[in-house]
Amino acid sequence: MKRSEINAILLSAKAFMQQHQFYLPTFAQYRLDDWATLDLTHKQEIFQAHLGWDITDFGSGDFTKMGLTLFTLRNQSPQNHKPYAEKIMLVQENQLTPLHYHWQKMEDIINRGGGNLMIQLYQRDEKTDLLDKNTAVHVCVDGEQITLAAGGIVRLQPGQSICLPPTLYHCFWAEENTGTVLAGEVSMANDDLTDNRFLDPVGRFSHIEEDEQPIHLLCSDYPQYIKE
Repeated sequence: MKRSEINAILLSAKAFMQQHQFYLPTFAQYRLDDWATLDLTHKQEIFQAHLGWDITDFGSGDFTKMGLTLFTLRNQSPQNHKPYAEKIMLVQENQLTPLHYHWQKMEDIINRGGGNLMIQLYQRDEKTDLLDKNTAVHVCVDGEQITLAAGGIVRLQPGQSICLPPTLYHCFWAEENTGTVLAGEVSMANDDLTDNRFLDPVGRFSHIEEDEQPIHLLCSDYPQYIKE
């Protein structure tokens, strides 16, 4: 992805969150000059827990078709010992987050506002580690247990949520003609480096072409731009 594309996505994301009255912590607004002048002694949790902006096209080269905008609000670090994490995400119409599961993480995905969030679900075939296309899926939507055929799709309208246990394959997108979704994630501690299993190989963190200066750093930018 080009940095100019990421910058434009960030500006759009901030405007969308403001429209829906979702407010981010102060460091979400830090620019390069701000990071350079701050005393980072008491901000280590931001870096160690990978808090902050996260924009990816999963290596697809087409963010509008396969991509996701996230901001990690809280997460476990070696010092804080938090067993939980929270993210806010922007999901565009027909913008796919591809099929994947988590080895350890249980998560609730919440539609915080906007359009309808579509989530497709498959059990994992334990022998092949691929999709089990025969076994039904049992999940909980807002405290109600529901059963779907393999590959079934749950439509979450604003205010609704679903609980996804570990090793359950899922992908999601915003339903066409309903608008961008502001999606929340409340989960066990998050580890994007070791806990994600994508059905097809993807690049979780996009390669960035630096065609202009970042307006805000992504969490994956910290090692490059910040000298702790």
